[in-house]
Amino acid sequence: MLESVKDNTQVARAVRIWLWIGVAMVFLQVIIGGVTRLTGSGLSITRWEVVTGTLPPFSEQAWEEAFDLYKATPQYAQINQGMSMAEFKFIYFWEYFHRLWARLMFFVFIIPFGIFWKKGMLSKRLLRQLTFVVLLAGLEGFFGWIMVASGLIHRPWVNAYNLTLHLCMALLIFSYLLWTVFSTYAIPRDKGYTSTWKTMSYALLGISFFQIALGAMMSGAKAGLFFPTWPDMHGVYLPAVLREASYWNWDSFTHYDSNPFMPALIQFLHRNTAYLLTLIGLYAAIQFWRQAQTALLRRSSVAFAGMLLLQVLLGIVTLLNCQGSIPVLLGVLHQMGAVILLGLVVWVMHMMFRNSSEMEKLDFRNSAKRLA
Repeated sequence: MLESVKDNTQVARAVRIWLWIGVAMVFLQVIIGGVTRLTGSGLSITRWEVVTGTLPPFSEQAWEEAFDLYKATPQYAQINQGMSMAEFKFIYFWEYFHRLWARLMFFVFIIPFGIFWKKGMLSKRLLRQLTFVVLLAGLEGFFGWIMVASGLIHRPWVNAYNLTLHLCMALLIFSYLLWTVFSTYAIPRDKGYTSTWKTMSYALLGISFFQIALGAMMSGAKAGLFFPTWPDMHGVYLPAVLREASYWNWDSFTHYDSNPFMPALIQFLHRNTAYLLTLIGLYAAIQFWRQAQTALLRRSSVAFAGMLLLQVLLGIVTLLNCQGSIPVLLGVLHQMGAVILLGLVVWVMHMMFRNSSEMEKLDFRNSAKRLA
């Protein structure tokens, strides 16, 4: 094995391209997962077969066997009773595509990873970061099966809490891998940097993650169907069910699909967190734009503010169209917007912190070389 490169910013162009492909594939996997969930496809494949499950059914007999397994699930008995084979093949496709894409990501990531490591094209720090990504991905696959299994025995849908954990893990992988890619570029810290920027960016990251987690709970509990109105919730700001002390018990949280308490609570929190994120986000974007010394940060601030407003609009339109069922296209676009918005938060944070320290080290080494 050759000696590894010393710094992330010294990695070869091929490594950067490979890392960007990884980010794009994780992004698409989150979107495919959104389609799978919104079309009710996630429980169509009842077995977790890592190797043999790579290929779909080919013969009519194989399709009948897969369909019979699905017919034994609560989802079929309670929701999809009497569905046709063509309808089953549709939901099977999305779950199969979701799992196949995960398998494809594994090979696209692990094979070049081994090659680049063997050739010494990865810095020690980048090697640690990518090893952590691999561990997170393995954990994500485990949580994915736990999520699917939660909907195969007692309830016709996956557990909303497991769904939320699964999505949050995916976004953690996306954010960390994106941060890792950014670390391969030498981008100096904007000279307009203040300590207030750090506080605002951490707040944006934390609130964004919390808001996306609430969005996953919204989807898992189908909370949008209960109050498809805006700006009020069926004519009030705080629904009556949330003012009833009798609903505030453990049973309401665990059996969220048998009473209106949790859907009301989740949607109330999701709406108000959106208002908070919008206010803080726009204020931060304005401050970054006003105090920035580089065009890059100004453009990034405008992009973030624009995406934030677009995401708010998508959320409102999606909610208003939750009349009897959740609109798949709008729901997917809303989830896509959330991931893009999170990526912009990570980008702005990276310009402020991580690359600033790397550039300071790089400048110190260059200065030392000149003095020598």
